[in-house]
Amino acid sequence: MHRNSKWAQKLLELQDDEGKWGWFHTLSRFCDSPVTTEGALRRLERLGFTREDECMRRALAYMHACLTGEKQLPDRREKRHDWDAFTRLMLAANICRLTDDDRAANAVAEQWAQVVNAACAGGEFDQTEYLGAYRRVFGKAPLGGRLEDAVSFYQASLLRKGLTPEAERAWLRHLLQRADGIYYVYEKRVAEPPERFMSREASRYIAALELLADYKCAGEYLQFAVRWLESSRLPDGSWDMGPSANDRIFFPLSDSWRRPETRIADCTERIGALHAKLTG
Repeated sequence: MHRNSKWAQKLLELQDDEGKWGWFHTLSRFCDSPVTTEGALRRLERLGFTREDECMRRALAYMHACLTGEKQLPDRREKRHDWDAFTRLMLAANICRLTDDDRAANAVAEQWAQVVNAACAGGEFDQTEYLGAYRRVFGKAPLGGRLEDAVSFYQASLLRKGLTPEAERAWLRHLLQRADGIYYVYEKRVAEPPERFMSREASRYIAALELLADYKCAGEYLQFAVRWLESSRLPDGSWDMGPSANDRIFFPLSDSWRRPETRIADCTERIGALHAKLTG
């Protein structure tokens, strides 16, 4: 219902002929575009776009070409990371969020599933086992924080499929309990909801819950989040995260939040969908 919004139209106008939006990585420091490809994809997902839409098909074709080496990302190579391994992870995660049919992306997902299945074989995520499994699967030690600690938006997205039931439970507990949260999503312990519901911080926290809600065992481990959401309802059953939640990523969905009732409708639409997934 938001595909014809002004936010969507602005993004569609910025997509180039290759299917990208300037640089790829959302957190690149030196960016020559008002929006990155990752940022545009996240926003378009929020606005209801899927792989069936032309803009997403073009983006998928571009990401596939980059993953297979036919094209190169325009981003500055980050020396602190194994940039090639990191870009494969980023590209595969973003592709797999939109489609299950990309063999190159699925191959990367399978590699990461092998690593995390091994790291969780003992019933809990074991960092030493993770490092050993990474070396076995990828042929070298991980370089860079997002590869060394394994807990970022990319791994969390990519591993929603492919884990054994026991490993998935251990992995989800690890994601919930890690003190620094999930990098690029929410950088505090996800098992502890924020104190203020009407805040931008709470909106980012809900993004972490939305990511974890796609795991098969989410209903088993996220009932504390259900209680938090239910305790945060307005008297009429709706939700309001307040004006500060307007970050141009998760909100707004409607063209304008000048009217409080529009903001409440957007918040209720987003949170209601999460609540239904966790209780359905």
